[in-house]
Amino acid sequence: MSAGSAGLAPGTVEHVLGPVDQVPFGSARAFEVAGEQVAVFRRRDGEVRAVSAVCPHAGGPIADGQSDARVVVCPLHLHTFELDTGCSTSGAPPLSTYAVRVEDDQLVLSV
Repeated sequence: MSAGSAGLAPGTVEHVLGPVDQVPFGSARAFEVAGEQVAVFRRRDGEVRAVSAVCPHAGGPIADGQSDARVVVCPLHLHTFELDTGCSTSGAPPLSTYAVRVEDDQLVLSV
């Protein structure tokens, strides 16, 4: 996959991260993609979300935080972030969000 694929914003590049099964249901995993640390969450219903893997407050590992279908809690200082928007519900700066999908059992992330 490459930049300029149908429906992508100019300058957006798709990256195949590998099999979706490397992120078990109800968990998360951090990836390095194009110099960015990205946390991919796989909800129990199979939906996937991607946000910055580094908490903007103190650099905590977001993929190691407790999460549910809607939010993740940073394990360092308990700031809570919405997985869909990256917005903090506890006053921290927002996380960056990324488009991610499953295609042919592969995780595909757009940066």
